[in-house]
Amino acid sequence: MGKNWYIIHSYSGFEKKVAETLRSRVDAAGLSQQFGEIMIPTEEVIEMRGGKKVVSSKLFYPGYVLVEMDMNNDTWHLVRSTPRVTGFVGSGQMPSPLTSEEVDRIVHKVEVAAEHPKPKMKYDKGETIKITDGPFKDFTGSVDEINDDRSTLRVMVTIFGRATPVELDFYQVEKL
Repeated sequence: MGKNWYIIHSYSGFEKKVAETLRSRVDAAGLSQQFGEIMIPTEEVIEMRGGKKVVSSKLFYPGYVLVEMDMNNDTWHLVRSTPRVTGFVGSGQMPSPLTSEEVDRIVHKVEVAAEHPKPKMKYDKGETIKITDGPFKDFTGSVDEINDDRSTLRVMVTIFGRATPVELDFYQVEKL
């Protein structure tokens, strides 16, 4: 039997600690041949803090860790007895592995997210925003159009009594 991917449920906020602990326990138990990769799917998000762009990491699946392993009694007990692990995802006594399509979809999602960091804020059409950067700084306007692919907004700003469309980056505006 080969290695398959399984999902481990852990305490939320302890995913990295669970992965580190599991790696060290696998090495200590001499079972590294039966384990492959241990992955925490994350994406980079960009947010504005104090007027500066800050890139931070956001979990795709909070509370879950993916493990590539050869499932047997020893490996099952090692994972289940790891601190802050509540169990495997799946029904019955033995957990069911992820299909190769599910693994490919998760890996692809992580790769795409690594290439294109997403803005943390989401905007809605008609929402009132304040411009924080550029020639229209401190103006307020309403969102007319949203382009998620380019991370831009078309904002209707009133200049000299007329509504004028202005194209702005997500990072040049903030919600009111």
